[in-house]
Amino acid sequence: MSSNSTTRIVSVVQAGSDPFATSNTLSKFADLLSQAKTAKSDLAVFPEAFIGGYPKGVDFGVRVGSRDDAGRELFRLYSDNAIALGSAEFEALSETVAANDLAVVVGAIERKGATLYCSTFSFEKDGKLLGVHRKLVPTAMERLIWGQGDGSDLPVMDSSAGRLVSAICWENYMPLLRSFYYDAQPDFYCVSTVDDRPVWVPTMQTIALESRAFVLSACQYLERGMITLDAEQFDAVQGNDPDSLLINGGSCIIAPTGEVIAGPVFGKETILTADVDLNDRTRGKFDMDVAGHYARPDIFELQAHVAPQKNVRKD
Repeated sequence: MSSNSTTRIVSVVQAGSDPFATSNTLSKFADLLSQAKTAKSDLAVFPEAFIGGYPKGVDFGVRVGSRDDAGRELFRLYSDNAIALGSAEFEALSETVAANDLAVVVGAIERKGATLYCSTFSFEKDGKLLGVHRKLVPTAMERLIWGQGDGSDLPVMDSSAGRLVSAICWENYMPLLRSFYYDAQPDFYCVSTVDDRPVWVPTMQTIALESRAFVLSACQYLERGMITLDAEQFDAVQGNDPDSLLINGGSCIIAPTGEVIAGPVFGKETILTADVDLNDRTRGKFDMDVAGHYARPDIFELQAHVAPQKNVRKD
């Protein structure tokens, strides 16, 4: 771990996982986190849906107005591999974090009741859960398999590495969500994603420039051969050869100036690591603080509803 009070070592993990073999993913998580520990990282960020998996390329048998039996069974298998807070799998995650002694933000498919959420779990280095963020708007066909988070799912977390916020994939195109997070003055704006397009990096640079935070963007790298189900059960539109590419990476680390200081890397699994100085945030805010001297609350105001939303309320 870094010793100076303003310097940190941070990592983004670029790796893929099988949506139907969470036990294997937990072992892979432990191995990757051990590598981040070896790099003396204070904070590691993992991709969207790393635990529980991102089933890119399948349609779950859905057409407008109909669902088929094979798709329902595929969803059952997917749900069975999701992770619930307090479960044995969740406790294994926590214990792995504690064993490696660094703060972690990891994407997970969370099962809550009978609904799945695309979430991130953020842990302190002792394995304590700092907060859960649930994706507010699943993108396009993701809405078939995931529910929506609410305003109570936007934690601002103080960790040993610094102040953290978490945003998932295309949430980063929601200007009001970004404004909400900027107001929290994070040190690290942590992004878990599966967006592997080259245009993703300029988005991360924009967020760094707006927030004057360090942006840590972790994307999966996933090949069809990493998924255990055969083509009859999991027929990927990209192809079912073992080397068919499903998600191509593009992870990166961005400084508060918008400078790319690590990555992007495409075409392989990897861990990107960088030494950063938190004082760079203050240097950047000298001329741009969108939640301070560069704001105009007399003209623009954001109202956020952060109470949990319930179907049934009992007085």
